[in-house]
This record gives sequence, C-alpha cells and structure tokens, in this order.
Amino acid sequence: MSEPTDLVIVLGTRPEIIKLAPVIRACERRHIEYTVVHTGQHYSDSLDGVFFDQLELPTPEHNLAVGSDSHARQTAAMMTGIEDILQEEQPETVLVQGDTNSVLAGSIAASKLNVDLGHVEAGLRSFDRSMPEETNRVLTDHVADYLFAPTDQSRQYLLDEGLPDDQIFVTGNTVVDALQQNRELAERKSDVLAKLDLERGEFGLMTAHRAENVDNERRFRDLLEGVGRAAEEYGFDVVYPIHPRAKNNLAEFNIEVPERIRVIDPQDYLDFLTFESSAAVILTDSGGVQEEACILGVPCVTLRENTERPETIDVGANRLVGSEPTAIVDGVRAAYSTTQMWENPFGDGTAADRILTAVSPTMETETEVIQ
Repeated sequence: MSEPTDLVIVLGTRPEIIKLAPVIRACERRHIEYTVVHTGQHYSDSLDGVFFDQLELPTPEHNLAVGSDSHARQTAAMMTGIEDILQEEQPETVLVQGDTNSVLAGSIAASKLNVDLGHVEAGLRSFDRSMPEETNRVLTDHVADYLFAPTDQSRQYLLDEGLPDDQIFVTGNTVVDALQQNRELAERKSDVLAKLDLERGEFGLMTAHRAENVDNERRFRDLLEGVGRAAEEYGFDVVYPIHPRAKNNLAEFNIEVPERIRVIDPQDYLDFLTFESSAAVILTDSGGVQEEACILGVPCVTLRENTERPETIDVGANRLVGSEPTAIVDGVRAAYSTTQMWENPFGDGTAADRILTAVSPTMETETEVIQ
C-alpha cells in the first residue's frame, strides 16, 4: 500500500479535464500531493494526447479506460476501478467536478469508503429529471462533504434541499480560471481561423450534441432550419464542429444541412476556444459552452427548454429558445443586436485556490475562502 496522498482528482471527460486543470496547476504550485484518475469515459488520442500535452498537464497516474457502455455498466466499471485506487492511495479527499457518470462513480466509491468528497460545481439544477446529468448532480451533492458552489444561486439551491450551510463554499467557477489560463495558449498555438478563412466577429458557432436534440429527427431538423435561417438573415456562416452522434444521425435521417452551416470535424480544445472567443454569436445545447460564452463576452442562444446556468440569462448574456425555428431566429436576432456588456457572474479566476484552501486549510494561499 502506498503512502497516503492529500487528494485524488477523478475526471473522465473533456469538460472535466478543462475545469479541473486549474486545480491540478494550483496543487503543483502549492506543493499539495495529488493523484489524477482518468476514468476513460471519453476515450480518444485527442483527450490524452492533446488535452494533457497541449494544456501542459501531467499525464494521469491512473487510466481506467472504461470506454462507452450503458449508464449502469459504465458507472459500475468506474466504481470498481476507483474503489481499488482509493484503497491504494488512501487520500484525505476525493474531488469530482460536474455531472457525468465519472462524477457519480467517484462520489459513490468515496462515500462508501468514508473518504471526504468535494464536489466542484455543486448546486447546479435544471429541474429536469429526464436528464441523466441532473440525477448525477443531485446524488453527488447529497453525499459530498464539501460543496463548491460556483454562484450564490447554486448555494441557494443547495440550502433549499436541506444541505448544511457549513459544507457550502461559494468559490466561483473554475472555468473562469481555465479560460484565463488557456486563452493565451490558444492565441499562441491555434491557427484555425486562418485555416478556415474566418474573420473574428463575422461568423457564428454552433454546438448540438444532446440526445434530446440530435436523436429526435423532427427536433434536429428544426434546429438546423432555425440556425440556417438566422445565418441567412445576417449573412454569415455558422461553424458546426459536429459530435459523432449527430453526424451519424444526419446520415440516418437523411437531413440536408442548410448551406450557411459549415459542418466540420470536432476540434481540439484550443481551436474550439478560439472559435468561441472569435464568434459573433454562439448557438449551443451545452451547459459548459453557455458559461464560456458568458465569460468571454459573446452572446449566446441556448437550443434547449431549460438550463442549469440561469445566471447567464439573468445577466443578459444568454437566451433560452428551444428548438422551434422561428424562436431560434428571434433569439439570434436579440443576441446579435446586443451591445451592452454584462458582468461575469462566475467569479474572478481564483476558484481553484479557494477550493484547495477549503480542503487543505493549513496550506498557505493568497486568497481566502468565501462562504
């Protein structure tokens, strides 16, 4: 059995790597002993090769390589592997981030072994239990010892569910830390705009990957029609880095993509960050992209009926439009005409240090924990 470590950080998907990278960097800077467990929930050379190398992160000490499967089988495989690692590493605390099956597996494994659990991005709620992510969020929050809420709204949701106030820390969101750290890398390393002959502020960016959008033929057709009509109205192209599921469904449903939508392969993180920061408007069904657009100052149109990021709407950065084509056009019209700058509701870029101060209070830091 190895010597005990301070932290085990469990991650397994692209958003988790992005949002936990600032925590990893802060551990390095503050000489906190940590171990990274990569579940392999998303598995590809681009995740291991590009994310960890391009973002200059150390290679994870453990990689479970679970791959794709049903929710139950995938989660069970991750729980088994994480439990073995926790028994070997004997951490004081396990950190998980977000709402994936990796988060649920890490949370259950830690709680069963009576290891302290910290949930980064606690308290997000869409109030839509048909979303697997909502189940993962709620269950993780209710077994966690440290609830790292990104905003006061998230904190209030946790209090409304009866969770103890002294376990809740409003830290801001680590996505702000990540964007601040990675924008410079993107500007230095990415030439994707030149490759695609795009000018800053003269194109739209679209992401659509959720099953409720792209697995439903009628809804997928409506989304594309609405985005295409909006692009025609404003005379710009919309770049759509397409998710494999969506690409397969385009062929299966025999959908003809509107001329103004440029379907391209999925992009690595730095190229995608360049798209986000350079777009005139972003259309998405991703919660993380809603946050990033808000922080980057790019107006957003959300192609869903609900959002777990209501702060983006409250500050005027985001419009919730669903999938009806006319509503999408109206949303783009409102977003495109936005001239006022909003205040970023997700913090000042010191979330990682606040999180580590909470779980390792004896460590020195330049920031104080906000409660």
